[in-house]
Amino acid sequence: MTRGERPSGIAFTLRALRHRNYRLFFSGQLVSLVGTWMTSVATSWLVWRLTHSAFLLGAVGFAGQIPAFLLGPVAGVLVDRWDRRRVLVVTQVLAMAQSLALALATLGGWITVPQVLLLAAFQGLVNAFDMPGRQAFVVELIEDRGDLPNAIALNSSMFNAARLLGPSLGGLLVAAAGEGWCFALDAVSYLPVIGSLLLMRVGPRVGVAPAGSPRPAPAGVLAELTAGWRYVAGSPAIRAILALLATVSLLGVPYAVLMPVFTAAVLHGGPHTLGFLMAATGLGALLGALFLASRRSVLGLGALMPKMAALFGAGLIVFSLSRTLWLS
Repeated sequence: MTRGERPSGIAFTLRALRHRNYRLFFSGQLVSLVGTWMTSVATSWLVWRLTHSAFLLGAVGFAGQIPAFLLGPVAGVLVDRWDRRRVLVVTQVLAMAQSLALALATLGGWITVPQVLLLAAFQGLVNAFDMPGRQAFVVELIEDRGDLPNAIALNSSMFNAARLLGPSLGGLLVAAAGEGWCFALDAVSYLPVIGSLLLMRVGPRVGVAPAGSPRPAPAGVLAELTAGWRYVAGSPAIRAILALLATVSLLGVPYAVLMPVFTAAVLHGGPHTLGFLMAATGLGALLGALFLASRRSVLGLGALMPKMAALFGAGLIVFSLSRTLWLS
């Protein structure tokens, strides 16, 4: 394709992959995220198998999310000051250690719910820095800013493709060999993403002073947080999007925590059934992400978002009433 020529079809949908650093990031993350979703299914089933308690399933989910909720805004400010590639290498190594600890404890037969709670909280702490670092790092990987929306949409496609494959493989592996091997494979899956990060050639960030040049004193963390809140408060569109996201995240997305209960108590299935249910959500999300990647602009998405949120709520209501596996 010559300079200035606009790609079309599949080439247009995948145009961000023409950037070398982004290809490395995309391929490494895809492998790692498959392992992450395998671990998600295995952890849920492990807690259910040990306790048969919906409360403890919720407690483990809470332990994994509360660190990111509390530290997320501060972590975002700090990550913006640090070398993002270095941050991601550290977070991936720590996440690999967490999965390895889960694998050793489970395969050794001495895993307990308090240990799962502690390791879930540790992973949540890692995610508090990993998530903003990963999202911000994508900007550094795309040389042509016109490809940035496509890169973000492909990131979502990658996440949801892993969300389709990982739970299916995880459920089958738990049924065949137990949860410990899912955790072990997840630990191994971090090696490709760490390798891809180390292989990248990343120049200085735009807006960051070169080494050795005078640098202005950075504003305090509290000052930057306040500036961010003022910006959100002054933008009706961003304020509305964040309110919608917060509502869906608080009242809708946690349905996944109770999936083992629906799998065993309502649908009378095993870990493979849990994996298929989680993969079904990934299939729908993948189709949505591919739709976004194929769009040429964000025009029209504002009207689409509340409709999709309403459809999500309707889907949850029907799912809660379903007693048939294929419909669920």
